[in-house]
Amino acid sequence: MGIINQLPPSVINQIAAGEVVERPASVVKELLENAIDAGATRIDVSVERGGKDLIRIADDGCGMEADDLQLAFLPHATSKLATADDLAQIRTLGFRGEALAAIAEISKVRCQTRKAGQSEGLELCIEGGSSGAIKPCGCPPGTVIEVRNLFYNTPVRRTFLKADQTESGHVVEAFSRVALARPEIHLTLRSGGKIVHDLPAASGTRERIAVFFGRELAESLIWVESRLERMHLWGYVGHPSQSRSTAKGQFLFLGGRYVRDRSLTHALNDAYRGLLMVGRMPVAFLHLDLPPEEVDVNVHPTKVEVRFRDSQRVYSQLLSTLRQTFLKSDLHTRLQTAAEPAAPQSQATGAGMEHPPQGALPGLRERPEPPFGLAGASNDRQAVASWFESGSARQAIPESVGRVQKPEWVDSLPLAPPEPEPGDAFDEFTPAAPALGAAPLAAAPRNGTRGHAEPHETQGARGSRSAAGGRSEKAIQLHDSYLVVETGDGMMVIDQHALHERILYEELRERASKGPVESQRLLAPEPIDLPAAEAALLLEHAEVLTQLGLELESFGGDTVLVRGMPVMLKGADPIRLVRDLADHLRASPIPPSRDALLAELLHMVACKAAVKAGDPLRPEEIAALLERRHLAHDSHHCPHGRPTALVFTRDQLEKQFGRI
Repeated sequence: MGIINQLPPSVINQIAAGEVVERPASVVKELLENAIDAGATRIDVSVERGGKDLIRIADDGCGMEADDLQLAFLPHATSKLATADDLAQIRTLGFRGEALAAIAEISKVRCQTRKAGQSEGLELCIEGGSSGAIKPCGCPPGTVIEVRNLFYNTPVRRTFLKADQTESGHVVEAFSRVALARPEIHLTLRSGGKIVHDLPAASGTRERIAVFFGRELAESLIWVESRLERMHLWGYVGHPSQSRSTAKGQFLFLGGRYVRDRSLTHALNDAYRGLLMVGRMPVAFLHLDLPPEEVDVNVHPTKVEVRFRDSQRVYSQLLSTLRQTFLKSDLHTRLQTAAEPAAPQSQATGAGMEHPPQGALPGLRERPEPPFGLAGASNDRQAVASWFESGSARQAIPESVGRVQKPEWVDSLPLAPPEPEPGDAFDEFTPAAPALGAAPLAAAPRNGTRGHAEPHETQGARGSRSAAGGRSEKAIQLHDSYLVVETGDGMMVIDQHALHERILYEELRERASKGPVESQRLLAPEPIDLPAAEAALLLEHAEVLTQLGLELESFGGDTVLVRGMPVMLKGADPIRLVRDLADHLRASPIPPSRDALLAELLHMVACKAAVKAGDPLRPEEIAALLERRHLAHDSHHCPHGRPTALVFTRDQLEKQFGRI
């Protein structure tokens, strides 16, 4: 006798239940999707003990007839598919015909349904997969499904459920995903007999975002929308000040279905690169509409994972749309006072775009030392800054301040930035449009202990023009770290290191886009002994490092030979630089592209070369820094994602002083 047995239907259904029904929240999700497919305009959800004892879903959808009710709880029975060809044209949330059969196999189910126009309804009870007879009953048009004692006949599965409060949290999460995807449906949620959410139908998702995530986040959202042939992307993304420590604030919907996709998540995070600090994740509520033949939703029984026919096209569309939106948006951080929350400030930044940049941020803190142990001296920063000075500007700085000779290529570069082509606007190394003829920023010699220097009132800064209204900017330096600047509608506190780091990064990025950075050959090449893994990483990326002016080659074994150093880092210790760079490459995930790796290295170089917290600046230097601020596209954040400035509106100041 053979050893292979054909499993009975009850065992098959219980195995299927293990894939479809993980916890009570899974049941809520499946029943909500069925109600939406039935055309419901109102859905009421009730749970007891987090759904362990009772899950009740009532809708006003189309209802079912007796024949359909009998078949609905059989495995692989569905009204949404008829042939295999229909799998390529799925427009409904459910289609597999597994959920109801799996749920009925591991619980006690009662279903009441009535089609509109019929005088009475129908009732069917199923216990552990055993179906009773259909009986007439009184009920409103639509369908009511009650699921009691989930996993009662599979006690092992029930023991894996968490505490009631935890399971209730998962139910709310499943409910919120449906509510965000379908704002046009009236949804209610009761738990333990108490109303948790009562969400009337709305014309948009912003109101529901405020319900689940708070008014502050909802008011800081930025509207995004784009169309490419039959692809439509729309929704909201969060202001950088509203980032999260996990990806739980990211909601991606495909045709009204909540999905998880690695390529979309990567595109979203890549769009925020340079706007968020390391370890922070963006917030997004994005909807994507595609023709059904362009996506496969039949990947997993839970229907959360999908596959795109052209994933690279979808990735590029999301990335370019977000970057285009950010270029048009004011991403400066606006500080909210503790006494009174800031009022929403909606500002049109593009066609159909809303942008109220409101966000709470902790108080001012001293800038940390730059990463990789590169606390360079001021002469390193002067070397980089002097590259971008014009002849007339150079005369404004006393000759006592050390300079290096300006490379010849500076004079050959245009003083006005070229207009980017539409197709190249979001390339990693598109020129950031700094004015190379702007005044230099060089460090003044330290003349006192940090924290005791008097604020420097600038006369030179008064001549620089503000971005709004052409007002002259008045600025003073505080604690040799922050610049307080008068603006047209209030004041701005600028972190000098973060701002200079951003400016230098964009200028260096433009230079790197035109060819290798100037390199200075060492008189005697420097051998450096490294662990084998670090030496291999450096040599693997030797071509990219050469573009930055750092020339490395193998010297045999685990030794790397440094033959050239970037001119911008003249005076830096080659051994220290290479070791720090090797540590960075080993500790950080390697970026997915060569351009992304080069961008990270540029971050590192700009951080080393920028002015530091504690560097006193002369009036001319403050004026030069403020002048160049308006020429950087992303001057609101440094390359590492930290804000460069905090904005205080005049209304906020007057409220604090009791003037209004």
